[in-house]
Amino acid sequence: MPDHYYSSKPETAHDRKTWEAELRGRTYKFVSDAGVFSKQGIDFGSRVLIEAMEIPAEASVLDVGCGYGPMGMAAAGLAVKGKVTLVDVNERAVELAKENVSNNGIKNVTVIQSDLYKELGDQKFDVILTNPPIRAGKMTVHAIFEGAAERLNKGGSLWVVIQKKQGAPSAKEKLESLFGEVEEVTKEKGYRIFKATKN
Repeated sequence: MPDHYYSSKPETAHDRKTWEAELRGRTYKFVSDAGVFSKQGIDFGSRVLIEAMEIPAEASVLDVGCGYGPMGMAAAGLAVKGKVTLVDVNERAVELAKENVSNNGIKNVTVIQSDLYKELGDQKFDVILTNPPIRAGKMTVHAIFEGAAERLNKGGSLWVVIQKKQGAPSAKEKLESLFGEVEEVTKEKGYRIFKATKN
């Protein structure tokens, strides 16, 4: 069976790449590898979410399915007095995220290998970010939404990027069943950014 970026232990041969990207006015250096999501560069959906997300300076933030770390690292640049936790099931992605956080001198980030929320104990967050692994199936995507509803502090928000053709309407429906308020913040080239607020 071929590796997926949501495999816990990718067996694809390594193919490391290094490049720079500007996110929210700051330039970051990234290392990526085969066996992780969007290894050639930051995918368009993640970029749209990074540009749209609103993160208070003192927020406690969680990035679910962090890959090699771009969304969580950009969030750390906004939550300057807060803290950011990055989780991914893929051990290669987790190692890359740790390397990228360290290489960019980011101090307010913790990276954990975790199947969704399993390794997080009873931590709660003000903001949760996700570019959900659509190919892992609807059950996984909905489990991310359900877990976020449980783990957000009151008034906290879940930010989701999803393509219209990959199930944005049903995702919005699911979010509306879990959250008090769901807003489509922006849409670009078929990608939708949803902000679901826990009231």
